[in-house]
Amino acid sequence: MNWDDLRVFLAVARTESLTGAGQVLRMDPATVGRRVARLEEGLGRALFARSPRGYALTDLGVRLRDHAVQAEAALDAALEEGQGEAGLTGTIRIGAPDGCANFLLPQVVARLAEENPGLDIQVLAAPRVVNLSRREADLAITVSPPKTGRLTVQRITGYRLHLATHRDWAGGDPLALPLVGYIPDMIFDAELDYLGELGRERVARASNSVAVQLQMLRQGGAAGIVHDFALPFAPELVRVLTDRLSLERAFYLVRDAADRRSDRMNRLAEVLIAGLRAEVMRLERIAAGDQP
Repeated sequence: MNWDDLRVFLAVARTESLTGAGQVLRMDPATVGRRVARLEEGLGRALFARSPRGYALTDLGVRLRDHAVQAEAALDAALEEGQGEAGLTGTIRIGAPDGCANFLLPQVVARLAEENPGLDIQVLAAPRVVNLSRREADLAITVSPPKTGRLTVQRITGYRLHLATHRDWAGGDPLALPLVGYIPDMIFDAELDYLGELGRERVARASNSVAVQLQMLRQGGAAGIVHDFALPFAPELVRVLTDRLSLERAFYLVRDAADRRSDRMNRLAEVLIAGLRAEVMRLERIAAGDQP
């Protein structure tokens, strides 16, 4: 068994399909299938249970995956030692909720790219939980710490949210305005369910995207919960009822536990956490009326 075979095996294990693995490896799915079959033939046992839903690992496949992930981390570490303290290189994909992806990561990524010109950075903005086991991303930012899986979880920073409406609002009770918020049956994390704290049940204008919600509020005639760090991007909006309604949530950085052995991933995590903390603080100061 050689590393190239293990690399193909890991791609199928993470994507649970030949097509997905082929996209990751830039290889024809039929070729991926032949490589998996050859590996299984050499072992004399099946690594995957095939079904119309895809490729699921057998017990042997799970054990081999764990060993392969460790070997992958060891290889990455060896390559990093050869690079010394040079700038970060290669490709990194960061998965994040779209609020973080739209209003925080562009500034953080710009500074990271400037300091590491050999690093290619991809941001996966997803209104759902990013699947690290399938390698949808190398790092994931979440609003709740995951409770299962072999993962490393670090708290990044807290952030604040307030009720906001258009500056042209005529006055009265802003909670009587139509409410902008998430599509109720598409809320992917309990921390994003604000209705109970608003004392409301109906969302008149809804989207699964925070960025779309912000644009809805900018049209006027409605109110909704907004991240303070997003308000500098929407000068038409103002916070209201700040003495009665103030929410706080947090971001967490999540990665595969095996990545703790990787100096490159540790350095990326450290820089990303510091950058996000600084950016949340900067934008919240602006939202509160302070100078940037």
